[in-house]
Amino acid sequence: MDKIPESHHDLIDGPFWAALTTVMPNGQPQITPVWCNREGDCVLISTMTGFRKEKNMRANPRVTLLVYDPRNPLRNIEIRGIVIEMTCAGALEHLDALTQLYLQKSGAHFFGDSVPAELQSAYVPVKVRIAPARVRVEG
Repeated sequence: MDKIPESHHDLIDGPFWAALTTVMPNGQPQITPVWCNREGDCVLISTMTGFRKEKNMRANPRVTLLVYDPRNPLRNIEIRGIVIEMTCAGALEHLDALTQLYLQKSGAHFFGDSVPAELQSAYVPVKVRIAPARVRVEG
């Protein structure tokens, strides 16, 4: 496992959007903007069961994340990694924590503050842990 340099922790710890690249069943890359944060040297993201990126990561755990500072795009971090865990346990709490970080609103909840509350009955959050295999930084 590669390490995320301290100089770029702030990019992973948010609230900067990350571009997550997964691989479709036909081999085509698929990119989705995601919220992320960090636990040690692992990156955590959220998705929902049944979403394309969730299906892609279950079929092929190799992913790439790119995060850059919008005020200075030449300062960025690319993490090529492996999904080592996908779990529903604690996923909603993690998603609420990301919502508070990205909306800059204490006590915010994903369902209700980010998306309509009624969607909670239709979606099941999944917390994804990514171990960096290769980290590249600029700036």
